[in-house]
Amino acid sequence: MGALAHAVRSGKALYAGLSNYSPAQTTNAAAILRELGTPCLIHQPRYSMFNREPERGLLDTLVREGIGGIAFCPLAQGLLTSRYLGGIPADSRAGHDPRFLKPEHITEDRLSRIRRLNALAEARGQSLAQMSLAWVLRQPGITSALIGASRTAQIDENLGALSNLAFSAEELAKIDSIVV
Repeated sequence: MGALAHAVRSGKALYAGLSNYSPAQTTNAAAILRELGTPCLIHQPRYSMFNREPERGLLDTLVREGIGGIAFCPLAQGLLTSRYLGGIPADSRAGHDPRFLKPEHITEDRLSRIRRLNALAEARGQSLAQMSLAWVLRQPGITSALIGASRTAQIDENLGALSNLAFSAEELAKIDSIVV
């Protein structure tokens, strides 16, 4: 934490942030940084419908500490888009560069869940990617999401998430029944 505070004080960084810290580690780091005069402004957790770990205390910690959460992988490496609805495309991440998304992780059960989420998104008037981003952004502890777009069209589509950020209790229960 001292190195982070020094980087900010010396002008080499604008602010201090964390990534993938547990709730306890986040609380501790935020306290240390405050003592050093450099508040922790962001925390970057991996968070999506398929990765709910931040819900186990981290999101509450972020709100309590006044730290903005920037979700990374909110589209689960592209799984929470229409890209994989019909299986693994040859030109996809899983199809040609399996370092981050391995084909063996895209099981028929996972594809079935993705298709059911897609049907729910369509009922909401959104694409699966838009609903997935809206779902992440609905959390008070999350201030933004990293989408990792590789094309301008993806950015344009993902911005559509902002047109419907509200979820009914029924929709949230349905999502939970599909992914949990």
